Amino acid sequence: MENTRTLERRLGDTMRRKLPDAVAEFIMFVLKQGWACLYGGLLLIAIILTQVYWSSEIPIARYDALLMIAIALQILFFVTGLETWEEVRVIALFHITGTVMEIFKVAAGSWEYPGDGVFKLFDVPLFSGFMYASVGSYMARVIRIFEMRFAPYPPFWASVALAVAIYANFFTHHFGPDMRYVLFAITVLVFIRTRIWFLIGTRWYWMPLPVAAFLSSFFMWLAENIGTMANVWVYAGQGDFEVVSLAKMGSWYLLLFVSFVTVTLVLRSALCQEAWHPKSTRATATHPKAARTRPAGSRPETPRD
Repeated sequence: MENTRTLERRLGDTMRRKLPDAVAEFIMFVLKQGWACLYGGLLLIAIILTQVYWSSEIPIARYDALLMIAIALQILFFVTGLETWEEVRVIALFHITGTVMEIFKVAAGSWEYPGDGVFKLFDVPLFSGFMYASVGSYMARVIRIFEMRFAPYPPFWASVALAVAIYANFFTHHFGPDMRYVLFAITVLVFIRTRIWFLIGTRWYWMPLPVAAFLSSFFMWLAENIGTMANVWVYAGQGDFEVVSLAKMGSWYLLLFVSFVTVTLVLRSALCQEAWHPKSTRATATHPKAARTRPAGSRPETPRD
């Protein structure tokens, strides 16, 4: 949205006048990340509040209430333009793949949902699909908010094949060998050259894609601990207030690659097959104090948020 983009620029300009550039840029990075994960953050707040204040006297099950909250948030985001139609399509894909995995994992005894609920499918509350959707919402929004470019991107078929292999391993390791360590190595081999270029204010930065996935997996692990301590789901053998095993970070690392490739099935414009650098593209003056850049030949993007 134009209003949020204008607010970002004014906030950034104010901080750059009063703070060292490095500090101002870091604060803007954190704020933009927070804005990108707004849906997931609100969902996490709802999980915590329902754990603290929920009572058996309330005539609706907690899982059903969380489902209604998640749907209401989704509608609000779309109606207000915080999410585009393309991003809604991405989130729908996450619902399907996430719910299928949840049904299988619960049946296999990997974890369980201890609460009651009317809207359950094979002991899995339909609310759980929105937890996966929050990951999709974050990825789609962060790509747009930071105007990200992924370059040089490997052959698209290779990224899809890797994502399918990772997704399949979440199921097949229950019956055969766990290939996660091989898949760890392959993610690095396939994406080691891929840089994530992202824009803060008027400056471009980059980070290797596998490093970004590793850092993101840590924050997903933290969010998972909040979910288990709020008793939304419980791992097999996990005690009260017991921290989720750090090994789950590995699962999130791999799942984030599945999530990322799922997003690129719809949002392909951010992928660049060749090496890309902002200095190699034609600058377009869209900022009152400096020029921002975009890949040559791309269409100007309508500011959203």
